[in-house]
Amino acid sequence: MKVVLENLTKIFPSRNKKSDEQVVAVNNFNFEIPDGKLIGLLGPSGCGKSTTLYMISGLQAPSGGKILFGDEDVTDLSPEHRGVGLVFQNYALYPHMTVKQNILFPLENLKGEDAMSKAERLERAYQAAKLVQIDELMERKPSELSGGQQQRVAIARALVKMPRVLLLDEPLSNLDARLRLQTREEIRRIQRETKITTVFVTHDQEEAMSISDMIVVMKLGVVQQIGAPQDVYDNPVNLFVAKFLGTPPINVFEGKVVGEKLHIGAQAVLDVPGVADQEVFVGIRPEGFILDSNGPLTLNLNSVEVMGRDVSVVSWHTDALVPAIRSIIDADNKIDRDSETINFKLKPHKVFLFNKETEERIVVER
Repeated sequence: MKVVLENLTKIFPSRNKKSDEQVVAVNNFNFEIPDGKLIGLLGPSGCGKSTTLYMISGLQAPSGGKILFGDEDVTDLSPEHRGVGLVFQNYALYPHMTVKQNILFPLENLKGEDAMSKAERLERAYQAAKLVQIDELMERKPSELSGGQQQRVAIARALVKMPRVLLLDEPLSNLDARLRLQTREEIRRIQRETKITTVFVTHDQEEAMSISDMIVVMKLGVVQQIGAPQDVYDNPVNLFVAKFLGTPPINVFEGKVVGEKLHIGAQAVLDVPGVADQEVFVGIRPEGFILDSNGPLTLNLNSVEVMGRDVSVVSWHTDALVPAIRSIIDADNKIDRDSETINFKLKPHKVFLFNKETEERIVVER
């Protein structure tokens, strides 16, 4: 099911009774979610991603714009008639019911033409349980399940209605690191098997990038960039997107361009053809450094952290915006840990320039 958002806007009244200033949670969101794809809504807390999800589900009414499922305008349609499955952050399972009863619950509320016989409901419930691999746990109560198993029950309950659209609101935030990894892989598997159009809300960029067909990066209710995860990572449109994506995060310096050469401090570190003389922010991905004793960029060495196949070099520079600069290089490199400085060459495609005032990306002719 294709989902189209046209100029979608949500404005909340001010929480301050003495002020008439309104809060714009989502501002003029335009996007077409392709049929059968998994889309990640990504951004920090308060960016409007969950509000967007709740407007798609019908739990919140938009202040402006339209929501279409296929060619059907569902903007004013009640949640129960939209054909959506919604999985909440806290799972929202009924503690007094068994797994089977939790999964069956949405089917028991179907009426009229949608009503099903008991046998049909059971068959559908076991199909959903088998899909998320909990069919052997059907007689247990939620309190007898692990966090990952509870999450699977919540997903099965959302899937049992065979929804047109599946909506996941921070579904992994209550799980430990290992379970998060396992469960996100399961979500991707389930989505591929069912081919249900899915919207996945998270503030964890690694989560979003690992399982999404496309990601939507948001900030303060405004869409910053939409694209395939790797494309957005490799070509951020502004400094916010560049800083939000990547683990470890991108290293940012104050720099300047003089005569089509990029300077960080007193050193000319890279040719930047086509860029006019100006002060800039310089973003360098951790993997963008090449160890070279004659390299043009000199950093002050703090420490070397061995991570198996890679080495993380931690250093500092007076023009860096954050104290710790992280450079990820191959473990085969030999580093003099007693040295006070370390030199690097830079990979041009891992270096990004941003306007000092607008923080928009400056395109370099390559």
